[in-house]
Amino acid sequence: MRVELRVEARHDLVEGALFYEQQREGLGGYFTDRLFEDLERLEGEAGIHATVGGLYRKLSRKFPFAIYYKTEESVIDVVAILDCRGDPDTIAERLERTRR
Repeated sequence: MRVELRVEARHDLVEGALFYEQQREGLGGYFTDRLFEDLERLEGEAGIHATVGGLYRKLSRKFPFAIYYKTEESVIDVVAILDCRGDPDTIAERLERTRR
């Protein structure tokens, strides 16, 4: 299976990196590297994670972020990469928009 990130998920990744870079120089790059490692692991783990809002949710190993995805034949469709510390209602609304 191959991992594909939707435009929204790429935007989430960039926003997360910018946030961490503002906290400390170089941390944004570290964040991005760790999230890409998590995404690479999806190739072997797809479909084993708990579901939330109709999507699989893989938690990042190093940061409080979750990767929301669905599987379609040979594609892992990453629809969002969200901060777990965010408002649960906002996260639920975002995932609902994704399913439409």
